[in-house]
Amino acid sequence: MSKSILVVDDSGTVRQQVTMALKGAGFTTIEAVDGQDGLAKINGSEHIDMVICDVNMPNMNGLEMVEAFKGQAATNALPVIMLTTEGQPSLIKRAKEAGAAGWIVKPFDANQLIATAKHLTGA
Repeated sequence: MSKSILVVDDSGTVRQQVTMALKGAGFTTIEAVDGQDGLAKINGSEHIDMVICDVNMPNMNGLEMVEAFKGQAATNALPVIMLTTEGQPSLIKRAKEAGAAGWIVKPFDANQLIATAKHLTGA
């Protein structure tokens, strides 16, 4: 069974780029348009092995979403990578404290993203 990755980004173009790269490497993807949508999908019935998430999004940003699901026993072990244009050390520190496994700055390298996804999901 292929590993399932939730891609959370308010940019349809970025979601499409990430999804194409991951599907080409054999992953299944689920897309969410913001942190609220992502959190609903994490807490829903869909099986998710990993999350790739933007930081700056409307309604609920990526850091708030990560802090919310990492605070729940059922989802706190879910690996997450932040994929963002942001490179501020304070944001990276907050993401790590929230439980993010890594931080990739856009524009992203598809091979790096796939290698990280394989590593974190055991694929």
